[in-house]
Amino acid sequence: MGKKKQVMLPANEVDLTVVKYQPEKIEAPHLTGFWFKLFVKLMEAPLIGNLIATHLKQKNGITQMLKNTVIPEVPMFIPQFPLQEPEPGVVCLEEDGKPEERVDLAFKCLPHYDPSSRWSSDSGEPFPFRYWKIRDYGYAYRSKLTTPSKVVEHFISAMEVFNNKQPSAPLLISFDPNEVRRQAAASTQRFEEGIPLSILDGIFIAVKDDIDCFPHPSKGGSTWFHEVRQVKTDAVSVSRLRNSGAILVGKANMHEFGMGTTGNNPNYGTPGNPHNPKRYTGGSSSGSAAIVASGFCSAALGTDGGGSVRIPASLCGVVGLKTTFGRTDLKGSLWEAGTVTIIGPLTATVEDAILVYAAILGSSPADRVLLNPSIPCLPDLSSNESSNILGSLTLGKYTKWFNDVSSTDISDRCEDVLNQLFHLYGCKTTEIVIPELHELRTAHTVTFGSESLCLLNPDCEDGKGVRLTNDTRTNLALFRSFAASDYVSAQCLRRRIMFYHMEIFKKVDVIVAPTTGMTAPEIPKSALAVGETNLQVVASLMQFAMTANVLGLPAISVPIGYDKQGLPIGLQLIGRPWCEASILRLATAIEEISAECRKKPVEFYDILKGNFN
Repeated sequence: MGKKKQVMLPANEVDLTVVKYQPEKIEAPHLTGFWFKLFVKLMEAPLIGNLIATHLKQKNGITQMLKNTVIPEVPMFIPQFPLQEPEPGVVCLEEDGKPEERVDLAFKCLPHYDPSSRWSSDSGEPFPFRYWKIRDYGYAYRSKLTTPSKVVEHFISAMEVFNNKQPSAPLLISFDPNEVRRQAAASTQRFEEGIPLSILDGIFIAVKDDIDCFPHPSKGGSTWFHEVRQVKTDAVSVSRLRNSGAILVGKANMHEFGMGTTGNNPNYGTPGNPHNPKRYTGGSSSGSAAIVASGFCSAALGTDGGGSVRIPASLCGVVGLKTTFGRTDLKGSLWEAGTVTIIGPLTATVEDAILVYAAILGSSPADRVLLNPSIPCLPDLSSNESSNILGSLTLGKYTKWFNDVSSTDISDRCEDVLNQLFHLYGCKTTEIVIPELHELRTAHTVTFGSESLCLLNPDCEDGKGVRLTNDTRTNLALFRSFAASDYVSAQCLRRRIMFYHMEIFKKVDVIVAPTTGMTAPEIPKSALAVGETNLQVVASLMQFAMTANVLGLPAISVPIGYDKQGLPIGLQLIGRPWCEASILRLATAIEEISAECRKKPVEFYDILKGNFN
């Protein structure tokens, strides 16, 4: 007897009034230690592995959706967007212009900078606790309070202190002090001559290990990928930062090949969360988030294929920006052929995200033809009209989804921020319904998994798969069980879900939700050596993030407070395609609302002044 076939209604015929929210529920084992290593062996065994993968897919509704369902939409293999209305109160940037010129224009969009509000005459430190902003470094350099060469010695000394801690959990897995000194000396000379390249000149920035930064290798957090892929030049985004004068400090630790959201990496050590070192940073841009949260760097580059910028930003209490798919050039990253991944900044503040974003933006020639991106814009935060524009924004909230979190600490704090936005600026929040979130998760799993296989399969077939971490091997074993027809079905789901969201964006400007369904999870001691698989945690961390990846939408995570355990909470804003300016404007207001709540991390290094914990 055949299995019962399900036929979906076309998306434009779905009655949203009868849509019922289905809470996230993942059925899969949580394993670490010996049992995890055994599970990996079983998953990679030809017969038993197929049986396990089939069982997992059936238990989680993936088989029913991909094999036994008729999806009427045609596939969408890459995000495709309808034309959008122009954003108000913005300054447009030239994609083909010099990055340092875009940064200077972004600098002029920022609110007035008052050094007295950032420095005390006695100690020279911001009060109450604030991260030093990029403009603080620029002021210190221009005022000759310090130089990049002096600050780099603080950086190197602090990194030595950090790296001597046990267990080993490096933030940078490729770091050459002399190379960083050389860059700092060149920056110092430019300041002495009065010709800094931009406000980013002398700013310390880390680069995730799946983005090329010459002369460092790109290993993707593995121990061997540099053996099969040589780095001969900077990635496009890194080159733009270098041309703006940034000091590129090295390659940041990460969850191997982005195959997880905790940041666990037995190859080099798993970074601890700066707010609680016994907790995960989130991932996969783990080192990027932690190095910013710890005060080492004003910014870091990460990649985001399933929340990998926004999740660690949220868990570590910093800002993480995911741009519209195609807004930044992926050339020189491991994900050039992907359709869900972008390169984006993690920064201490929203204005720092604006400055770094201005430097790295610019679509590839192919994406300009394929995606027809609108002109990149920034919010003019120096204008008196900015508050009025904020008041005109309508925010969309799917309450049942919004509240599906592990602790009401998260949803209550997010709700409080929305209430303050209304009372201070008049931002209205309206109820929306987002159908087929389970289908979205399936579409993301198949799409990201298939693209990851394209990257790694040739080398795995060449025998290097056994050198991967257990976590990566488990994921690849599952991804190999997907057929070509599953991939096509996932792209049909992508088109359906795009339709729903474009309809939502006819009524609202921004979709709001918590960034993650939980705050930073604990690091099991046994996971440090062999890793772990915990798909329930993965699902909770990713449940609000995947939408922006599958659909290519811009999104940002802003720190808004802490739970009862003192762990950071992030609020996520998802915008219309190409409308980064709107979410950056709103994020700036949210940051101001939450400023007094910000706490100094347990592990914090004041690199500007040379004060270390």
